[in-house]
Amino acid sequence: MEISKAEISAAAASASSHSQELRGSEILVKALQAEGVKYIWGYPGGAVLHIYDAFYKQDTIQHVLVRHEQAAVHAADGYARATGDVGVALVTSGPGVTNAITGIATAYMDSIPMVIITGQVPTHAIGLDAFQECDTVGITRPIVKHNFLVKDVRHMAEVMKKAFHIARSGRPGPVVVDIPKDVSFNKTTYTGYPESVEMRSYNPVRKGHGGQIRKALQLLLNAKRPYIYTGGGVLLGNATQELRTLVDMLGYPVTNTLMGLGAYPASDRKFLGMLGMHGTIEANNAMQNCDVLLAVGARFDDRVIGNPKHFAQNERKIIHIDIDPSSISKRVKVDIPIVGDVKEVLAELIAMVRESDVKPDAGALGGWWETIDGWRKRDCLKYDRNNKEVIKPQYVVETLWNMTREADTYITSDVGQHQMWAAQYYRFDEPRRWINSGGLGTMGVGIPYAMGIKLAKPDSEVFCITGEGSVQMCIQELSTCLQYNTPIKVVSLNNRYLGMVRQWQELDYEGRYSHSYMDALPNFVKLAEAYGHVGMLIERPQDVEPALREARKLKDRTVFMDFRTDPTENVFPMVKAGAGITEMLLGSEDL
Repeated sequence: MEISKAEISAAAASASSHSQELRGSEILVKALQAEGVKYIWGYPGGAVLHIYDAFYKQDTIQHVLVRHEQAAVHAADGYARATGDVGVALVTSGPGVTNAITGIATAYMDSIPMVIITGQVPTHAIGLDAFQECDTVGITRPIVKHNFLVKDVRHMAEVMKKAFHIARSGRPGPVVVDIPKDVSFNKTTYTGYPESVEMRSYNPVRKGHGGQIRKALQLLLNAKRPYIYTGGGVLLGNATQELRTLVDMLGYPVTNTLMGLGAYPASDRKFLGMLGMHGTIEANNAMQNCDVLLAVGARFDDRVIGNPKHFAQNERKIIHIDIDPSSISKRVKVDIPIVGDVKEVLAELIAMVRESDVKPDAGALGGWWETIDGWRKRDCLKYDRNNKEVIKPQYVVETLWNMTREADTYITSDVGQHQMWAAQYYRFDEPRRWINSGGLGTMGVGIPYAMGIKLAKPDSEVFCITGEGSVQMCIQELSTCLQYNTPIKVVSLNNRYLGMVRQWQELDYEGRYSHSYMDALPNFVKLAEAYGHVGMLIERPQDVEPALREARKLKDRTVFMDFRTDPTENVFPMVKAGAGITEMLLGSEDL
């Protein structure tokens, strides 16, 4: 059997790859290829030009040139949230790094697996206030899971292996790799990318303690008023199927946090809606009045439980499952802590439920559901659906949901009132379809998130629900959307205010609207057209559905829909700062 010249060349190239002289930049590219990276978002500059030259010589990783470094990190972040893969961004030194900080902090607060590669001045110039120098390691230390400064090209491959391992394992998070310009240029003998990594100081626990899980099982099965509270950790841990199996086996009510929406189907009766500051009556009241609470991949943050003293007034037993031991009993003391991977712990708990002779108390559970249904009758998400004069923002979101709920759809949002309306009125049945900034609450993420997702999911519909304030923070990325053919649909709920700021000013500052009114807005239709896209202005309720239908037909175009919505509309229910979780304002009548 003869071997072709191509096969001989390939074999020779493979053999030489085990021992060849490569520059640091070339080793970096090989590391990214070995990690299966498909896309990288970035912006070039002097300190990373050797790296960009190495990218020019390969064709397996697509680089996306954004218009601002913040958007590079946000786009990689959105990609990671939607796919579960590690997102990768590349920025230069100095202002490139500082522009990326907001994106890094956003990913850190929401535990998103990312590797951010930053350029640095040459090693001999570090600490000498060189042009475009900043202390990247020092600046990013509080907002990363870990960071590295690569001082020797011989360590490049090992550092990259560690960076990806740390980013995706345990509680995920962003890792920064800072590379001086001379390190990316220097050569060393490259013998291949490490197959494994060992780090004595980093060994996250995966398997939960069997004894603790058995204690949890006993509490759960003997509960009279049980409740299952889940957060973003269920999505990050790919444990949605296990959660659904457990909830369906037990028949218990379940809620998701803002970051956990889609972990359990919103269309299922057992789902009580989102809980917290803008959660439903039934979700919040169940949280306060349950006797056994199972918390999975959630952290009892201030937007969820409100005032901790109020939360502690009612006695309940709390089981808390989380991969991160530092999150357990951080804000709320728990009775049964279980440190471990939520997917593995839930799988073990499900097996124990199946083997147990004890079954939930059907009578007590029936009474608990009657109480919950009584709360549900309040219909806390009602709004004026019959208004023919002005567009209600809730109506836009609800119409979009009705139109796309059977489609393969992803929804991103910016931060503000529109974010809460999207969370309340778009009923997510599947995981990783709701992409927003929870912990940091970052305005400007919506468009970069959407374009990152559209690149990864070209056949899916991707909508960015935003406001006229948030959208202007990264609106320059409409240029990136055109260049890289990522046709997203922007749904701007334009109320001419910084809506959530205005709402708080109305409620807490006697209507003193200090600098929350947008007095010189651009013509968004013309702006979209200037970027090469389609712009639409929608001012009447009867035009909402036709506009959305028309935008969906334009599958290969980015469409900016400027919906002029009611400027007086507020997000309800609402728990005011410092109040208890059940001390909700349900509408203007409570003001």
